[in-house]
Amino acid sequence: MKGFNFHSVKNVKEAKKLASGKSAFLAGGMTTIPAMKLRLASYSDIIDIKNIKDLSGIKVSSKSLKIGATTKHAEVAASKEVKKAISSLAHLADGIGDPQVRNRGTIGGSIANNDPAADYPAACLALNAIIHTSDRKIVSDKFFKGMFETALKKGELIQAVEFQVPDKSCYVKFPNPASRYAIVGVYVAKYKKEVNVAVTGVESAVFRCKKIESALKSNFSSSAIDGVKISSSGFNSDIHASSDYRAHLIKVLAKKAVAGCK
Repeated sequence: MKGFNFHSVKNVKEAKKLASGKSAFLAGGMTTIPAMKLRLASYSDIIDIKNIKDLSGIKVSSKSLKIGATTKHAEVAASKEVKKAISSLAHLADGIGDPQVRNRGTIGGSIANNDPAADYPAACLALNAIIHTSDRKIVSDKFFKGMFETALKKGELIQAVEFQVPDKSCYVKFPNPASRYAIVGVYVAKYKKEVNVAVTGVESAVFRCKKIESALKSNFSSSAIDGVKISSSGFNSDIHASSDYRAHLIKVLAKKAVAGCK
């Protein structure tokens, strides 16, 4: 690990003032710290934001669920408010990593990192999330750009993530047995006028499966997915699963998600 300056800040204004093209914000540090230890990344300044009170907490309204960026996965999983408003989101958070990761990792950090196999990006797309930053609001469809790439600009800080409460939803994943990252994960959310199906672990970044969405919009049932054909072209292929197997899993998990929607 290379040397750096460490700053612990108490408000967003102070964090923004210290930010530069060579700095990084730190909350849980689940990716940042290992990357620095392995010298895969280096920064001149690390800005610790976990003590900024305004960046944590959960707020619920009749139409949305807003979660502060430094709220930990374990807090989302255990929240009665989240379980009542969007139970599938609490279930997703409870399946991230292991207890150590869930008690340190944060929702904002997960989304900002945008790992191609992470769970929260699928929730963002399926639940029409709006990412509130220190500079603006970004709709989730415009936020995830590519592998570990987002629409965030240098020094821009995620402050909260606001999810639209669906009529019913469910998230199902086929996890890597060691890391618990999604080899394939499918999040289905049904609204009055639309059905969103977000897929993670399959391409360089999370995406919405328009073919399955179209089938479910006409007939919201597991059987409606049977006739959908998913091409494996461009899908990830590695020691854990071939591209063809991932294509197969998308349909299998989507059917399970539809059946599990509540």
